[in-house]
Amino acid sequence: MYEIALSLPDDVLTALDLAPEQLSDEVRLAAAVKFYELGRLSSGMAAKFAGIPRVIFLSKLADYGVDTFRLTEAELREDLANA
Repeated sequence: MYEIALSLPDDVLTALDLAPEQLSDEVRLAAAVKFYELGRLSSGMAAKFAGIPRVIFLSKLADYGVDTFRLTEAELREDLANA
């Protein structure tokens, strides 16, 4: 497993009003959401990155304004036709 260190000014932590452990969790989730939004990680791998179950990850996407499912209209029509 890789470990990444992040240095922040003290006032950033104070402004966020978070304990270092909480900030670590939020940064991991935010990064996982962004990688998912960009299509660089699947929802399962993004959830693993965030350290949470996939179902929880999917439910958290709305908090970040990210669509849970990224299907085009054509893909939706195809899914409906195959249902």
